[in-house]
Amino acid sequence: MKGIIDMERVAAFSKVSRDIFTSALAGNDCFEGMESAYDDIMLPKRATTGSAGYDFFIPFDLELGAGKTALIPTGIRARINDGWVLMIFPRSGLGFKYRVQLDNTVGIIDSDYYGSSNEGHIMIKITNDSRTGKTLSLTKGQGFAQGIFLPFGITEDDSVSEIRDGGFGSTTK
Repeated sequence: MKGIIDMERVAAFSKVSRDIFTSALAGNDCFEGMESAYDDIMLPKRATTGSAGYDFFIPFDLELGAGKTALIPTGIRARINDGWVLMIFPRSGLGFKYRVQLDNTVGIIDSDYYGSSNEGHIMIKITNDSRTGKTLSLTKGQGFAQGIFLPFGITEDDSVSEIRDGGFGSTTK
């Protein structure tokens, strides 16, 4: 228990609203009829006291053939203290067995993303890059990605004053 007490607490996970979650499902045939998955969303958690990563759990069953990609609405948001970032990676075992990869290599969740109009909904896009034709089967509640909180610094002459509203690519618009 000593390790938990000594760790700095820098964030809190919560669910996005039902409306935000269901709107993320809309228009994607593979998620048709999965609106009820909202009730079963599990907040990310660490598996052991020594785990750095918080496991993200898929809120529905998903089959992903070799070479196929899926954008997974997690239903999760993270309130993160200033000076910290949440980095998202694939679960090690899935990467090893299926070559599961995040399409942006590493997901970066900034502290100001939480206040965006999409409520900071964390979406994770994965690809099954299996070279042996294996189909990846994820069952509801299975960990498929992991997030690690890391501190970051800024330059001495930093003077940014822009405000975020959105996710992918919103900071360069």
